[in-house]
Amino acid sequence: VQLQASGGGLVQAGDSLRLSCAASIRPFSSSNMGWFRQAPGKEREFVAAISWSGSSTEYADSVKGRFTISRDNAKNTVYLQMNRLKSEDTAVYYCAATFGTGWGREGRPFPRDIYDWRYRGQGTQVTVSS
Repeated sequence: VQLQASGGGLVQAGDSLRLSCAASIRPFSSSNMGWFRQAPGKEREFVAAISWSGSSTEYADSVKGRFTISRDNAKNTVYLQMNRLKSEDTAVYYCAATFGTGWGREGRPFPRDIYDWRYRGQGTQVTVSS
């Protein structure tokens, strides 16, 4: 299984970026997908997740209202649209995948530790200059 994140780059504060994660998971439509990030000197943290059906999403408080996670099952790809970027969003962004139903519903949030996700991909660097 491969998860290939792309779309990172150097932008200015206030700009937008869209990250993509192409997954070789089969069937992709049955996998929950997530984004994590790790800033220099900090631990990896949860950013956003979307259920296999797309009906449930979760966001870290720090990105709520600015980031949107979505998926295109026909393209086996999950996206992270990042708007109004801030310098504190600078990090390496990773995507992850796991199977299972019921995630993202009340009482069962998506795992916040990337190592609780079955598959993890390589990261893409996002740098936001202030």
